[in-house]
Amino acid sequence: MVSVARIRLMSTDVGQLDGICNEMKRIAEKSGVKMRGPIPLPTKKLKLPVRKSPSGQGTATWEDYELRIHKRLIDIDADDRTMRQIIRLNVSRSIFVEIELRT
Repeated sequence: MVSVARIRLMSTDVGQLDGICNEMKRIAEKSGVKMRGPIPLPTKKLKLPVRKSPSGQGTATWEDYELRIHKRLIDIDADDRTMRQIIRLNVSRSIFVEIELRT
């Protein structure tokens, strides 16, 4: 029975997120384990309307700021050596990684 590791990655920076996914893909190809993904999940958009005028006087003009949270999903066979290499990856602070083991 093969156990599978489900890895969820979340970040506001798409470039760094894709870079980590490519490194995981390279590790999986080198070790010869089966991998599915990276599967892009829907991007969460947080919108924040802000009033332009600081004092409240004048015209009611607004600026809209948006924060996008990009997500990726990877399923990989949980081989000891492969998982050790994935855990040792140098991941920046802006990327949130969640690993779940399934049997």
